[in-house]
Amino acid sequence: MTARFITSSTDVKDCLRHSKPEYAFIGRSNVGKSSLINALCHDPKLAKTSQKPGKTLLINQFLVDDDWYLVDLPGYGYARASKEQLAKLKTMIERYCLYREQLTSLFVLIDVRLEPQKVDMDFISFLGENGIPFALVFTKADKLGTGRLKMNVNDYKHKLLEHWEELPPCFVTSAETGMGTEELLNYINEINKSL
Repeated sequence: MTARFITSSTDVKDCLRHSKPEYAFIGRSNVGKSSLINALCHDPKLAKTSQKPGKTLLINQFLVDDDWYLVDLPGYGYARASKEQLAKLKTMIERYCLYREQLTSLFVLIDVRLEPQKVDMDFISFLGENGIPFALVFTKADKLGTGRLKMNVNDYKHKLLEHWEELPPCFVTSAETGMGTEELLNYINEINKSL
């Protein structure tokens, strides 16, 4: 599998024009997005990782196997950013989600250690209201025991079912151990075959 960085943009209108499917990754700041992208692509240096949240401030496009694009979107809900910067990032993310024709599916990353967060639920509602296809990707699964992991995932699903008739596809992953990465890639490949 080969993945290479292509370009960064500050707005959807500046994103690379192409006809391949695009899969975007998004989540709250510090959810482990860059680490998961690197684990998926077997390249520890592909997406820049940081101990400090809020590292990704642009729409970053990567070409995978000359077949599809992986997009690293900025994290949302970063508490230390200024109101102005938060508003700018929110607009950038929403414009990408609403207007990017190539967007095939959005992967919303959720830290499996935490109880459902309002900021995540609000973003998921925005996707639902606008008919944007998405899947949930629980991250940092290696940080919990099997029982707790299952319980937290089920709690999240129950919370979603309060507002949703059916659940989106869900994946449980760990960038550390590689858990769930094969399932994610298979999911992407299945969609690509059906296009």
